[in-house]
Amino acid sequence: MLYAVLCYHDEAITGSWTPDEESAVVNRLIAVHDKYGDRFRPVLRLMPASTAMSMKSGAAVMTDGPFTETKEQLLGIYTVDVEGLDDAVAIVADLSAANPTANYELRPLIAYITDGAFGPVQAIEGARRDGSD
Repeated sequence: MLYAVLCYHDEAITGSWTPDEESAVVNRLIAVHDKYGDRFRPVLRLMPASTAMSMKSGAAVMTDGPFTETKEQLLGIYTVDVEGLDDAVAIVADLSAANPTANYELRPLIAYITDGAFGPVQAIEGARRDGSD
């Protein structure tokens, strides 16, 4: 089952890290990745929120900035392939221990594009639309 692990953090904090501080966090996160091996799928770090553009529902115009209602910004996205929710929660607990000032959100994923071809929405094996196992 695929889950997205969304990492939120205050960019004022991450932007103020020294190279040594950032390296220490990254090394702790790499240790988590190594622990779970091939369960990690693409891991993405987003550029700062100041580089984002948004399109509001129904609007035909892109605007600068994410304009979110949160203190933290979406920092990155992990994609993990696990047996179920308990495995995903264990990974999030380890990520949180590696980067304790970040907040993590866990969401089950549904595939919209499979095998390189766009097609009807297909649930990942074992997942239901409501996200339950």
